[in-house]
Amino acid sequence: MEEELKPSDELLRFSDSGIYRFPNSKAVFIDPVRLLNQSYARFRVSPSAYYSRFFEPKRPAQEKSTLSSIPKKRKRKRNKQQPHSLNEKEQDAEQRHRVARPLLLKAHESLLGAADFPAIMSKLRSDFCSLMELTVGEEHSFLEHGRVWQAPLYDITLNFKSNRLKNESDYEENGNGEQRVVPVFKNLVVNNTPDEVEAEFLNRRYILPRESCFYMSDLGQIHNIIPVESDSGFNLIVIDPPWENGSARQKSVYPTLPNRYFLSLPIKQLTHREGALVALWVTNREKLQIFVEKELFPAWGVSYFSTIYWLKVKGDGSLISDLDLFHHRPYECLLVGYCCGKDSDYILEFKALKDKHVVISIPGGYSRKPPIGKLLLEHVPGIKPARCIELFAREMVAGWVSWGNEPLHFQDSRYFQGK
Repeated sequence: MEEELKPSDELLRFSDSGIYRFPNSKAVFIDPVRLLNQSYARFRVSPSAYYSRFFEPKRPAQEKSTLSSIPKKRKRKRNKQQPHSLNEKEQDAEQRHRVARPLLLKAHESLLGAADFPAIMSKLRSDFCSLMELTVGEEHSFLEHGRVWQAPLYDITLNFKSNRLKNESDYEENGNGEQRVVPVFKNLVVNNTPDEVEAEFLNRRYILPRESCFYMSDLGQIHNIIPVESDSGFNLIVIDPPWENGSARQKSVYPTLPNRYFLSLPIKQLTHREGALVALWVTNREKLQIFVEKELFPAWGVSYFSTIYWLKVKGDGSLISDLDLFHHRPYECLLVGYCCGKDSDYILEFKALKDKHVVISIPGGYSRKPPIGKLLLEHVPGIKPARCIELFAREMVAGWVSWGNEPLHFQDSRYFQGK
């Protein structure tokens, strides 16, 4: 009888933390669902909702045979296109890719070659298949609600649970707990309790993580979140701007903004007096990379230090597209820099973040970035615990401030399961 293999220490740590660190490598594999679930006690993010694009639920044999009997549509033959000659900027982008390519290949090899790789993917698939699928229902468009004249009249109801409650029926029968009704737009909505809060807005339910808050507005009101005192500023600032790109425009997923609009972001005013680590998500367009390096970071007072590559894989570990596919690279970049505060002597500490790291994960919904705040916190200068904010956020994290015009998007209860 074969001896049963025990899970490695790293695999056990992954089960708890959602982070798997490869030995002697600058790459890590993360499970966004496990990382996000660290913000909740009574709920958990549904893996079937998060990974719906890259995992397929197991179907009954009868259903499979029915599907296989359906005739497949013939693919239209396309004429072979001549190789596209690259212009100057595209050549620069290709050169930038060639520099990153060996690091990305080595990171992917570390994933596929890891002894725990089969167990990691088995865990993720098991989680995906064991929970029910995304519930059907139309989500609210906060973009549309925020534009109408009634926007200042819209309220959100926060249902705080009392620690004395034993179960849900106590809340309903005895009325214990506290209920607050506050404006949902252009207002700092705060959950300062150690438990998540269920909120209601226009007959839909939202889950707010513990010790978190959000401010929902467009770019014109971002000055309202600037702290009065720099002591109350942030020392980790993550930014995911709605860059102009054809894919987002075609899919009508979210409205984009011209690059010049982001020059006005008050990064310096948001920075803690002891400085801040600033992490900016960018696409692979060379024009955008140059804009950030030459204009945006200098306008914000940010000094570039490092690039973190997000390498996207499928449920079997393969890349979501060919690594060298020019217009659809299977990775995105997080540019990391440092913004000095009034009392910034932490520049040497910040340099501990060495250049060029790779984070590997299975992507979630379109343009949904992985929650890598926990990885960044290891390199944040200044006060502990760190004060963190995400700009253009579409979801919330415990202990963070989330600003944007739809920070509740992925807080809809349809993305959650009860524990």
